[in-house]
Amino acid sequence: QVQLLESGGGLVQAGGSLRLSCAASGRTGNSYSMGWFRQPPGKEREFVAAISWSGISTNYADSVKGRFAISRGNAKNTVYLQMSSLKPEDTAVYYCAASFRLLYGPSGATGYDSWGQGTQVTVSS
Repeated sequence: QVQLLESGGGLVQAGGSLRLSCAASGRTGNSYSMGWFRQPPGKEREFVAAISWSGISTNYADSVKGRFAISRGNAKNTVYLQMSSLKPEDTAVYYCAASFRLLYGPSGATGYDSWGQGTQVTVSS
């Protein structure tokens, strides 16, 4: 297993930007894809973006395409989510996740093995 720690959340006005980071520690010598999910207030957790182990393949939810970008650090044990043109409906707790079984970066939550504790993103109108 790896331990995941998110950072970078906060309060931002609509139209603004934030960059979330997720650092992996523990068994980082294994290969794993990584993803971001979010849980808006009173709603279920939903897929946001994912990136393959190689970093070449990415996948986005339709609601964030063109506004969010996922990337991996050179050491591959850090993943970033650059969020731009933020909207109030982007308000949620954002979680990063790692999948050892599916290296392409799945969009389903059941494909992930390790989860972070989450970081709050609040977008004011």
